[in-house]
Amino acid sequence: MPNSLPPLNALRAFEAAARHSNFTRAAEELGMTQAAVSYQIKVLEDRTGTPLFKRVGRQVVLTEAGAQLATVASEAFQSIRAGFSAVQGTQDGRLKLSVVPTFAMNWLSLRIGEFQMANPKIAVQLETTGDIVDFASSDVDIGIRNSPKKSPGLICHKLAEITYTPMLCPRLAESIGGVHKPEDLLKLPIIDTGDPWWRNWFEAAGVKDPDFSNQPVSQMGTQAVEGNIAIAGHGVAILTPLFHSSALRDGLLIQPFELKCTAENPVWLVYRENQKNHRKIKLFRDWILNEMEIDKACYAV
Repeated sequence: MPNSLPPLNALRAFEAAARHSNFTRAAEELGMTQAAVSYQIKVLEDRTGTPLFKRVGRQVVLTEAGAQLATVASEAFQSIRAGFSAVQGTQDGRLKLSVVPTFAMNWLSLRIGEFQMANPKIAVQLETTGDIVDFASSDVDIGIRNSPKKSPGLICHKLAEITYTPMLCPRLAESIGGVHKPEDLLKLPIIDTGDPWWRNWFEAAGVKDPDFSNQPVSQMGTQAVEGNIAIAGHGVAILTPLFHSSALRDGLLIQPFELKCTAENPVWLVYRENQKNHRKIKLFRDWILNEMEIDKACYAV
């Protein structure tokens, strides 16, 4: 019976080249020459009987067959790395998190120290990005992201629904004698009137066509920035209570109305299915789910 396994050195070179989309960077990672990487990939192409890369300008791009093999190779090497780490007894090691910016800045950063103190052998590495990490090509261990649905090959835990409602600092509310009805908000500067959350909330509050014509045109990009502007007293922001629970608790912000609308995409905690039993994954998962339940119970967010 012919050996159906590809040459592992060739597969290792191919996986690195596919991950980097670059033979030179793959060679640097593996401690090889570029020519050696090219040769190993040629060996693999001869074995498969089809090209795995094609050149586009000065870059190399996976062919359809190459992309199919790259997915399998990436998963296989991730499993090998994880298994070898477990055998070495160093499975804790580094925990790399990819987290959406507002959640990272306004929720996780206030609590991650507690996790680190309870698990000093785990070195947490935090990466903040609005992009959805590709677990097939990344070394990220856990992602926290806004996503409409679950993804194949990943285990997903819903951390929270994203709700939103207007918030402002008490001093700004007092400047007009208090905010008593939704229309009162229009007497104050509104932060980022182009955000569709504003019209959705006003409509839910019974204000069909809020007049934003005299409002400043602003776009701040993230809730973290908008929340700080609101805390400084420079406007009313449409924010998620979950992300600003500490500011609400400390009186830096007030939520004048109980009405909250729900965004389309919740916040998910995601990680590879084949790593679900890794100690560091389980420790962080259990910790953050417990912290989230405490927050929901305390602040009804």
